Amino acid sequence: MKKILALLLALCMVFALCACGQKAPAESQAPAESEAPAESEAPAETTGWAPDGPVTLIVAYKAGNGTDVTARILAQYAEKYVGQTIVIDNVDGGSGSIGWSKLAEAEPDGMTIGFMNLPNFNSSIVKELGTYTTADFTAICNHVTETSLVIVRADEDRFEDIDGLVAYAKENNTVASTNGAQASNHIGAQAFANSAGFKYTDLPQGNTADELTSLLGGEADWCVAKVADIAGRTDVKVLASFSEERLPEYPDVPTLGEKGYYDQWLGSSRCVVAPAGVTDEMVAFYEAAFKATMEDPDYLAAASSFATDFKDAATTAALIEQQQTFTESLSEGFWY
Repeated sequence: MKKILALLLALCMVFALCACGQKAPAESQAPAESEAPAESEAPAETTGWAPDGPVTLIVAYKAGNGTDVTARILAQYAEKYVGQTIVIDNVDGGSGSIGWSKLAEAEPDGMTIGFMNLPNFNSSIVKELGTYTTADFTAICNHVTETSLVIVRADEDRFEDIDGLVAYAKENNTVASTNGAQASNHIGAQAFANSAGFKYTDLPQGNTADELTSLLGGEADWCVAKVADIAGRTDVKVLASFSEERLPEYPDVPTLGEKGYYDQWLGSSRCVVAPAGVTDEMVAFYEAAFKATMEDPDYLAAASSFATDFKDAATTAALIEQQQTFTESLSEGFWY
């Protein structure tokens, strides 16, 4: 009997030691860290369709361009709501037309979307840089809106205000630097000149940074740029804005309209679009996901340097067509 009790005690000790040597199930099965996006937090109304793999976001400009920077911030924070990795595809060239051509030709399966810059996109149609039209794209939402401004050097002493610039330009040939022939700032310069009744010489540069360098170097007398382009700068002076009301950033600067010149908003919009043929469910999914992203506090903190301006799909579609009509109205006798 003693031998049996001793044997049973020894077996119990063996089992106890084995149990102590094992890890708890939660520890032994802990998953490895992953860089995959978090589970989708898209609103309930978008659950009818969702992408089933990485989403391609075409940006029609090179990496580091303003559109690319804002697109990457949007994509980073949108992954939480889309539920998939969003891959930026920079397709530079042809003033954006090469990228927009690639987007127009993509499969309308919801897996490829892209950025459309207004009015540069509309200008590319007017210049026939691509074979696409507005009908080859489906609007999803607007992302960023930047208002245009008429600016001069801070030390400019030939004219102190917008009326002084107009009076001077009517008596003298002025030079305006722009961000490229028929690009957004060129369109702004022409709209201002047309409304004020004077002509000027255009000095196109490759981008807004070079445009401002040209102005500050004395090659140009004035130019049009966006609010974000001159944020924090003290070497330029704002004479007027292309807005319907005075801008909060420049409460003492008149609008062109209140001075009797161009009386509509003008600037640049960056929209998210898809190839024509995507389903309503696909549009609704991305529209809701990007809206949620643009209301996310973490996104807003990261995007504080530019003007996030969500517009829904219908409003964005109307904006694209309005900008197309506007750009075409300036095409006759516009470019000089």
